[in-house]
Amino acid sequence: MLTIRKSRDRGYADHGWLKSYHSFSFAGYHDPAHMGWGNLRVINEDRVAPGTGFGEHGHRDMEIVSYVLSGELAHRDSMGNVVGIPPGDVQRMSAGTGVRHSEFNHAEGRTTHFLQIWIEPDATGIAPGYEQKTIPAAEKRGVLRLVASPDGAQGSVTIHADAMLYAGLFDGGERAELALDPARKGYVHLVRGSLEVNGHALSGGDAVLLEGENRIVLANGSDAEVLVFDLAP
Repeated sequence: MLTIRKSRDRGYADHGWLKSYHSFSFAGYHDPAHMGWGNLRVINEDRVAPGTGFGEHGHRDMEIVSYVLSGELAHRDSMGNVVGIPPGDVQRMSAGTGVRHSEFNHAEGRTTHFLQIWIEPDATGIAPGYEQKTIPAAEKRGVLRLVASPDGAQGSVTIHADAMLYAGLFDGGERAELALDPARKGYVHLVRGSLEVNGHALSGGDAVLLEGENRIVLANGSDAEVLVFDLAP
């Protein structure tokens, strides 16, 4: 089964300093039909105004992945990490028994645009952890590059969850295929551009939810950037 969810059907919140699209129920947006997909719980597409950001707040027992699209995200946490996250970097924070952090956009005149992704862990009560890696655009061109996985394969960040996350850039005749166990769930989030997923045309912000499918085929992209998830049922 394949279900398309259009960008316009997502939840939306405008806080002035923050404009956020919610793929799944989050904060003030609640939709019983979209509480998550498999162990994927949150995809928020956030745009943070210059000189603003998320003040210090806490998380527990969640794997949190940040994928920066433009601008830069300044991260500080209770584990002692004080870093900038530029486009092309993938950040993983395991909240575990508890972590506090803040995220700001310190750049003048430039919005920070990033995806905030939460995946439910396969074990609770683990020690908090942090990891950040640069994934060059060349490694995502015309392929699905593994960027997060349970074992850190292929230079991906390591998440404590039964999930794999791939990123790809597609134009013209570039094509990629990913085998999917029909007993698992797949999720495709088109970050920008246009792309066909299993023959269905998507535009930026659209998503495809897959269940009982054995493959994901990406083709006919135009300035497309995409994230693909292989998820526990």
